[in-house]
Amino acid sequence: MSFYDDHILPVVLDACCGMKAIQRQRAALLPRARGRVLEIGIGTGRNFPFYAPLQVEQLVGLDPAETMHAKARQRAAAAGMEVELLSISAEGIPAADHSFDTVVCTFSLCTIPDPVAALHEMRRVLKPGGDLLFSEHGLAPDAAVQRWQHRLSPGWSKIAGGCQLDRDIPALLEQGGFHIHDMDARYLKGPKPWTYVRTGSARAA
Repeated sequence: MSFYDDHILPVVLDACCGMKAIQRQRAALLPRARGRVLEIGIGTGRNFPFYAPLQVEQLVGLDPAETMHAKARQRAAAAGMEVELLSISAEGIPAADHSFDTVVCTFSLCTIPDPVAALHEMRRVLKPGGDLLFSEHGLAPDAAVQRWQHRLSPGWSKIAGGCQLDRDIPALLEQGGFHIHDMDARYLKGPKPWTYVRTGSARAA
């Protein structure tokens, strides 16, 4: 890991993920989490203020970037929540089949090296009838914006921790064994190649 990856990138990503428009997406989604909850790409814990603690029996968070864990623990404590943090990526989740009521994945599918493998794992650990709650930026519906996303994504990923601008979120969910239960899709405030966001829930197909 470089000095940039260890010390600069976590600060930049935390600031970007804390933008008001993104926080509003979290606020609309996270109160739906219930029971045993697994959060994918927990990062610095930006979701913690929006959980309904009385609905969450246990929270487990995965993120290979250990440099973000200290901030996540601070935010968990401030929200009055306990969290178990694991320094791994989501392509291999160390949990039994059907062991979580809810899986949460926000602004993480863009970065996971193999998102389809990760989604298969999320499906595996979800209980029957459990929900995958997602909020993800990705491929926009407009051809002109898509062209810019395809052009910008290779360079952007090199400075943004592997983030891809042009991942087709509905297609990935389908390939990962999910069907979308409900979804809101819109441009948030900001440059369009970065701000087309889909927020909703999916269940095992």
